Amino acid sequence: MAHVRGSMVIKPWGYGIWERMQGRLDAEIRRRGHENAYFPVLIPLSYFQREAEHVEGFAKEMAVVTHHRLEEKDGKVVPAAEFAEPLVVRPTSETIIGASMAEWINSYRDLPLLLNQWANVVRWEMRPRIFLRTTEFLWQEGHTAHATAEEAVAETLDIHRMYQEFSEQWLAMPVIAGEKSPTERFPGALRTFTIEAMMQDGKALQAGTSHYLGQNFARAAGIDFLDADGDRKLVHTTSWGVSTRLIGGMVMQHGDDDGIRLPPRIAPHQVVIVPVLRGADSDGEVREYALKVAEIVREAKDLDGEPIRAHVDLRQYRAQDKRWQWTKKGAPVIVEVGPRDLENEEVSWRVRHQSGDVRRTALTAFGTAVSAALKDLQDELLGSARRRLEEGVRRDIRTRAQAEELFREEARPGFVLAKWCGSPECEVGLKGFGVTIRTLPESLSSDAQTCLACGQPADIEAVFGQSY
Repeated sequence: MAHVRGSMVIKPWGYGIWERMQGRLDAEIRRRGHENAYFPVLIPLSYFQREAEHVEGFAKEMAVVTHHRLEEKDGKVVPAAEFAEPLVVRPTSETIIGASMAEWINSYRDLPLLLNQWANVVRWEMRPRIFLRTTEFLWQEGHTAHATAEEAVAETLDIHRMYQEFSEQWLAMPVIAGEKSPTERFPGALRTFTIEAMMQDGKALQAGTSHYLGQNFARAAGIDFLDADGDRKLVHTTSWGVSTRLIGGMVMQHGDDDGIRLPPRIAPHQVVIVPVLRGADSDGEVREYALKVAEIVREAKDLDGEPIRAHVDLRQYRAQDKRWQWTKKGAPVIVEVGPRDLENEEVSWRVRHQSGDVRRTALTAFGTAVSAALKDLQDELLGSARRRLEEGVRRDIRTRAQAEELFREEARPGFVLAKWCGSPECEVGLKGFGVTIRTLPESLSSDAQTCLACGQPADIEAVFGQSY
């Protein structure tokens, strides 16, 4: 229970998953030359009013602070004083970061300015869904300023590729990388690029976005600079982010009837060792043997050449209860050691996706065996998800009537690869079925010749899908 409407408490195992995501992404962001900073969670309302499209896009989701100081009145604690200007609890930071950029940037020598922030944001969702749409969530938001449109677009596309590679290589979650249609763009952006993952129910999950903002926010915040010729110009800005929604995406992508199956790269503990204790004299030796197994595991390397993350569960629960708890959490490898293992100097272990298949390996060979198993599990999860995505992309839907029947009747509709004429009216007509459109690069194309929505000749490659 989170105790606050639409919010969530992230317990240690879930937060450990987020920390693994954060660590990898932070390294990639820093490698590209960005620096981390932090900006206030409370933003003056007037900052949002400067960019009309932006405030309109977030108006219904904003949480606003209007009072400060509490006092007791008639036995109740009530707000005592009203702010001169209301403060918005950060839904995203373009406006307040733009205000600082306007102060920091003076000439072309200050560009590009490459910033990133790890923070929480608040959006007052009408229908919260755990990890997907919550009132408060954690995320990373990058904000950059550039001298030219070409540099800013290149930055936007580079981050788009970074998100795609991270999702596939680390989360074993293949995506379709595309561009949002005008009606779906980030409020105030000129272009919005997205990665879309297909969940097991055939619906699309937006897993990350990268926005080219043009000069809209620069104009609103007054972010300008003197170029090498002494002319004053507005910068071109970008923003981009991923959030704890990725955890929800992994659960829906890799979950089964027993819980979640975690890709080894993202699991806080890659190997969990459970001593089988029976209240016997041998229990102490079994505990010591479990710790010895952990030492051997940590000396081995995982698929990235790092020491394998091993954990010995010494809690006072029955071994079978602990095994089931770690199975539900998705620990990639679960080891059980008892007196027989100690006597034979071997290890009994299960790989999460083969929980009924008990393997027995000599202790001296276990490090090598578990290292190979972790790589195989990462590859298998990605391969399975890729096959599911490929099988879920429909190329045989050519008319609006066929599309409506698919999205209305099918339990697992998948994505439709077809053509779109680019008309907003065509997209609006499909939104009644929860369908949104993402335009695609030429590398993914259909042989359709007409717009799926209106039947007119069209040449824009697009994916149509129901979204969360």
